[in-house]
Order: sequence, then structure tokens, then C-alpha cells
Amino acid sequence: MGSTIAGRSSQEVAKMSKKAASDVRPPFFITKEEERALRINAEYLSPSLVVTQPTSFDEYTRQLMVPPTVMDLARKASDIRLSAWEVEGIRAQLDPEGGLLRRILTEKIKVDNTHKGDNTHPPYIRVACTGKGDYDDLAGEYGYQATQHQHPGDAGSPVVLEIWPAQHYSPMHSHGGTTGIIYCLAGQIDVMVYGGLSWDADKLGLLTLTPGQCAWLAGDQFSVHKVYSPMDGGSKAVGPDNLLNETGDFAATFHVYLNEDEAIPDTYVPAKPGSRETFRFVNEKTREVEDFTTYSDLSWHVLRKVLADYAA
Repeated sequence: MGSTIAGRSSQEVAKMSKKAASDVRPPFFITKEEERALRINAEYLSPSLVVTQPTSFDEYTRQLMVPPTVMDLARKASDIRLSAWEVEGIRAQLDPEGGLLRRILTEKIKVDNTHKGDNTHPPYIRVACTGKGDYDDLAGEYGYQATQHQHPGDAGSPVVLEIWPAQHYSPMHSHGGTTGIIYCLAGQIDVMVYGGLSWDADKLGLLTLTPGQCAWLAGDQFSVHKVYSPMDGGSKAVGPDNLLNETGDFAATFHVYLNEDEAIPDTYVPAKPGSRETFRFVNEKTREVEDFTTYSDLSWHVLRKVLADYAA
């Protein structure tokens, strides 16, 4: 998937940031010039990183090489939407003045004797569409009372709603050899794809997803990426020294992850190494590769009850 687009190879694109280090901007640590080049690169990746209705012969050809399992997942997700009341409910729950989702965000970055949080990057929220979440009990009577965080939820939900507060982002991470999709439901999301999992990995392309657009990954294809919500986070920049934004703005994405054997009928082996139960990521502070067990923060049935209560 290496590319020479607009006269630049991926290696040349990567060197741009070294020539203008003072202009490098988080969370992708690239310059404006490099961003422009990477957005052009994303338009020419083959197979296409985005699954959409092709409007040209070239786009049809690039999408023809997308794995059939990915196309099937994208087709099944194509009519999914968040209703207006669900969007407004999520925004209210993210409000800095208080709400279940804001409370979960603050709990996630606590690192002390009773919490196993992660303060290496601004947090986002994983909502398991099957199984339980770590913070389901916080929704009890909508009082949002915190309890000790000992991972009571389930690991490795195959279907996840991810909520990205404005200006928040994931670390660079891989997906355990899974096949899956990233389908934008609300707001907008920037996705950077990499050639490997390391702090200085080649950047292959950068794109923005808006509602109805879908990116994908399969095995080693586009399996390493970083996700960022480039929306209004308030007056203070979000980053390593400020992990929570000042607004309720957000983006939402729908993710499906199939383990390798699930994509092949009659061959599934549960909890096989290299699966959706364990992803790997690059720690934003140490720049070292670490493992991440994919516990979700909340279950969909709990979140939907909270949203319905707000709407009522």
C-alpha cells in the first residue's frame, strides 16, 4: 500500500514534519503541508479506504478490491442513524456541567489506588451494543454515583458505538487482525492510517468521515489508525496537558469487529490470540507499544434508557 502521490512518496511525506518541527500540530503531529499531502494520498489508496457509492470508473475499480466481508458489513450498516433526540441526549450527557457521559470521561482518566484509568490521551467512550460496560452501574437511578473500577464489563464486544467528544482522540492503535468497519453516525471524524504500529510509522493517508461514510480494516490492511474529532472543544486546546474539553459537541461512530475465524463460516475459535479482545496501541507519553484489553465503558441498553429519560 506504499504510494507515490502528487510527486511524493510516503517516506518523503514523513520527512516534511522534520523540516518544520515548530509547525507540527497534535494530535497527528504533522504540519499543514503534510496534512494536505496526506489527504491527497488518502484519495488514491488502493483498495479504497472509504466504502461509498462509487461515482467514477476509478472509484469503482478501487472499491472492487475491498474484501467482500467488508462490503457486506458496510451494506448492512448503511441505513443506521441516530435520531435527533438521541443526538441531543448524548450532547446533554457530555455537557461539562454534568451528565453520565461526562462523569465516565472523568472517571476514565483517574489513575490511583482504586482506578485503572489512562491519562496518556484525551478519553473517548466505547458503548457495547452487546454485553455489559464497566460503568453501567453509574447510571443507577441516574445518580451517576462512582464505584471502584475493576472492569466488571465484558471484553471484546463485536459491535460498538464510539462517542468522540470534540477535540478528543485515540492513540495510534491496531485491531488484533480483525475485519471491520468504522461508520460515521454523527459529527465528523478524522482518520489517519499508518503502515505499522510504532510512533514513527509511515503515514499512509488522512481523511475525514461525515455521517453515512464508512472506513474499514481487514487483517493487515488499514489495521493501524488514529481517530480524532476535529470539532469545537472550547477555548482551551485539548491534548496531553488538558484531557477534557469544554463543550458537549461530539462525533459518533459505529464499529463492527469480526475475529479472523468469524469472517470464515464454520471455523470460529473463541478467544483466539490476535483478536478483538486485545488491541495494541502506542502510548502517547512513552511512545512505547502496549496491549489494551477492549473493555467497553457502557452498554447500549443502559445508555438508551438514559437518553430516553432525558428526552421525556
